[in-house]
Amino acid sequence: MKLAVFLAAIALQGGVLAQDGTESREMIGHMGSRSALIVLHATQRPDGGWQMAGEYLVLPTLVRRYLEGERGPELGATTLKEGTSAILFGRLPTGELRGTLRDGVFKGTRYGSGGQERERFEFSENFPAMGGYSAKVRCETGDERYASTLEYAVEAGKLKTLEWRSRVPSSGHQCFVKASEQQPVKGGLKAVAGSCAVTLRDLGEQVKVSAENCASLCGSEAYLESLLVDRRGHCRLLRPER
Repeated sequence: MKLAVFLAAIALQGGVLAQDGTESREMIGHMGSRSALIVLHATQRPDGGWQMAGEYLVLPTLVRRYLEGERGPELGATTLKEGTSAILFGRLPTGELRGTLRDGVFKGTRYGSGGQERERFEFSENFPAMGGYSAKVRCETGDERYASTLEYAVEAGKLKTLEWRSRVPSSGHQCFVKASEQQPVKGGLKAVAGSCAVTLRDLGEQVKVSAENCASLCGSEAYLESLLVDRRGHCRLLRPER
C-alpha cells in the first residue's frame, strides 16, 4: 500500500479528520544508534492538543513501526503507542515513545511493552542541505505488484535531468514523469513537471526520492512509490521487504 494511503487510514482511527487544524511532519533522526525516518499526521482537538498517528522506519533494515497517540496543547509533551500493525486499537503495543515535540524537533525515550526504557530518540524537520550533491543514477526496482525505473543527473546541487517511470502489472497502468525544471526547497532538491513535484532528501547513507501531485501523469491505478537510492546508485522501494 502506498505511504500516503495507509497514513490516511491510520489518521482516521482517531476520528474524522477536520477540514482545518491538521498538520503533517516528516523528520529525520535516529532511534537509538540507528538512523530512522518518521512521518506524523496530527489533528487538533478542541482543547488545543493534538491527536496523532503515523509511523517510523529504521533505515538500515526498513523495520517499520506504526504510531498512535497525542501531543499536549502547551509544552509539546507527546506520547505515542507503537505497534507492528496500522490498526493499534485492541492490540498489545510493542512499545511507546515519550518525549516532546516542538520547534520542529521530536525527542525523548522509547520504552518497551513492559515499560522498560529501551533507547533514546531524536528527530528533526531540518534535513541536510544538498547544494553539494552530485550523482548520475539509473536504477530499477519492484516486485510482482509494482515496477519502477528512475534516472536522474545532478551536478553540485543543480538538476540536469530526471525521468521516473512506474507500472502496475495487474492493470498495465503507468506513470511517467520527465522534469528538468528545479525549484528551491530547504533541505533537499525539488524537480517539477507542471503541478507534479519530485523531491530528493539526504538521509545519510541513502537519498529518498518521493513524488507528490503527480496523478495527472499516471493512469488511474498507477502511482509513484517512494524510493531509497544508495551511494552506488542502487534503489529499492521505501517499504519493508518481504
